[in-house]
Amino acid sequence: MTDRSRMAVVLAAGMGTRMKSDLPKVLFPVCGRPMVHFVLDALQRAGVTRTIVVVGYRSDLVRAELADRSVEFAEQTERLGTGHAVKMCEPQLASHHGPVVVLAGDSPLVQDASLSVLFAEFDRDLPACLLGTLKKDNPAGLGRIVRSASGAFQGIVEEKDATEEQRLIQEVNMSTYVFDARELRRALGLLRNDNRQREYYLTDCPGILLREGKDVRALPVLRPCESLSINTLEELAGVEAEMKRLGYLCEH
Repeated sequence: MTDRSRMAVVLAAGMGTRMKSDLPKVLFPVCGRPMVHFVLDALQRAGVTRTIVVVGYRSDLVRAELADRSVEFAEQTERLGTGHAVKMCEPQLASHHGPVVVLAGDSPLVQDASLSVLFAEFDRDLPACLLGTLKKDNPAGLGRIVRSASGAFQGIVEEKDATEEQRLIQEVNMSTYVFDARELRRALGLLRNDNRQREYYLTDCPGILLREGKDVRALPVLRPCESLSINTLEELAGVEAEMKRLGYLCEH
């Protein structure tokens, strides 16, 4: 019988340099709470039963903050990219045979309804990888989703590598993935760091699986609010305003 239990990998190893703070980024308060809590809450509501938090910079603070939550930790001692961060979870991934959602711990507006749609598609068809995408009027700076004439997913092209025609694409990658655990482990094993940053990118995993003939799909099911990121204090203010508009409880 296929394992349908849901695992999550939350990437939480980064610094908050542009936030003018020495806190790990995921601990920066949004609406009065460290932002990672909103991510964990959404995962719990979406039926995730096992969550691995990848920590790195000042990991002791993240571990202390999450001590009362039922999460596990993986340590990324070197910052060698998002793919490398997920590779740190391989001991936990090895014992899991169902879906794994991978997302960033600094995305407090992730919606459990969006995750539930992705999980439902996975449960129905058991693809190797699903990308949660969205259509954005101004996609500047984001990776574009390239599709064939028939609409099938063909890949992610980063803006700096995109042609003029590809830059007109409004469907974008938001780094929200649901992988089959076995296929994720396989793709991680094939990742290479032959790029300018010498890093291992999780964004390469869907392409690796596609080239192997696996079923990889992009679903534009994310809501507009999920496109809001937090890299600066100005963006933080924008996210807080949106959370208040959506009815989140803000502890100020």
